[in-house]
Amino acid sequence: MRIGILTISTSFARGERADDASGDAIAASVTGPDLGAQVTQRAFVADDRAAIRAVVVGWADAGACDVILTTGGTGFAPTDITPEATGDACERAAPGLAEAMRAGTAIHTPLAYLSRATAGIRGRTLIVNLPGSPKAVRECLAVLLPLLPHAVAILTEQVRQHTPPSS
Repeated sequence: MRIGILTISTSFARGERADDASGDAIAASVTGPDLGAQVTQRAFVADDRAAIRAVVVGWADAGACDVILTTGGTGFAPTDITPEATGDACERAAPGLAEAMRAGTAIHTPLAYLSRATAGIRGRTLIVNLPGSPKAVRECLAVLLPLLPHAVAILTEQVRQHTPPSS
């Protein structure tokens, strides 16, 4: 499975922040033994709707990733526009993934319900927004990772039936 990681942070894109802890948390989780995926794309953009959309559309349309995971810009702040940019890029919605992440992480904090994260599909690429906090990223990925292999298999037509992931 090929993963793209897009970190959305104006301060990081300007060079005002040196580390990308949430992007690193995604990379560690997806390449670990639970999923064993390969990070094939990684980029950083400011909180800019057109810039976010351009990267997501570029990666998806080039077939560079099976899954694009964004981090940052999913809250209530006026500059948090990642869900809108993702919506601009997606051809079909996948609301159950964001709903599952909110419900699954709310056991850790009720603030999970303040996330505006979304998920959708462009072509054969799944796009999912994750929060900007490394802790929240890990919690969301604990919910999401077991679903990804089957989601990608359906998108790439390796399988044509929905079967529950094995436990």
